[in-house]
Amino acid sequence: MTREQYILATQQNNLPRAENAQLYPVGIYGWRKRCLYFFVLLLLVTMIVNLAMTIWILKVMNFTVDSPLVLQSDRNVTVNARNHMGQLTGQLTVGADAVEAQCKRFEVRASEDGRVLFSADEDEITIGAEKLKVTGTEGAVFGHSVETPHIRAEPSQDLRLESPTRSLIMEAPRGVQVSAAAGDFKATCRKELHLQSTEGEIFLNAEKIRLGNLPTGSFSSSSPSSSNSRQAVYELCVCPNGKLYLSPAGLGSTCQSSSSICLWS
Repeated sequence: MTREQYILATQQNNLPRAENAQLYPVGIYGWRKRCLYFFVLLLLVTMIVNLAMTIWILKVMNFTVDSPLVLQSDRNVTVNARNHMGQLTGQLTVGADAVEAQCKRFEVRASEDGRVLFSADEDEITIGAEKLKVTGTEGAVFGHSVETPHIRAEPSQDLRLESPTRSLIMEAPRGVQVSAAAGDFKATCRKELHLQSTEGEIFLNAEKIRLGNLPTGSFSSSSPSSSNSRQAVYELCVCPNGKLYLSPAGLGSTCQSSSSICLWS
């Protein structure tokens, strides 16, 4: 027997023999294992129900990626804005009869360049659009004065300023100019048309000036042929009060002979 064999045999004899040693299994067994499987299954069912409820809510509320957000209510929809202290700073209410906005300043901006198209506050209302178009049959009604540097009708359309029951007044300290470059200028009235200049003069410049429907005076002439021939030439006469009338022309002035027409005015 060699030395190594002797040492190995001696160590085996010195080791204690555990005849009654017990072996314990490692892991989860029995009811603990069944409870663990039950809780895992319950968690899986809860996750599936939660996912189904989320999909159902998104479907009912129309929460999609490509569609807009729609808020619906049987009465009204109110959106409030508050500051860091909880105070109400703005409110938008959409109701069945009206849309109301309560804020310090209300603005409508263009989507392209962001310029202000409409703004309103307590002091003024500003319209920044290139054109303001009123399509109502009654037009626009203003309770007070309107300030604008230019009033223009649409192309091929007439511009009409009318006051159905009261007066229409246009005033300017440096003058009022009304011109029609390619058409007629007409001024009609029911009673009297007054042209008045307090310090200057009234200047009529045209190739022809016509005064229609002027009253015509008459006088007796000694010439028998004049009564039978058709009168073609008249004399324009002026009454002391400024009234104009026509008198049949003669060899001399006939205004004095037919001046009785001035007594009718």
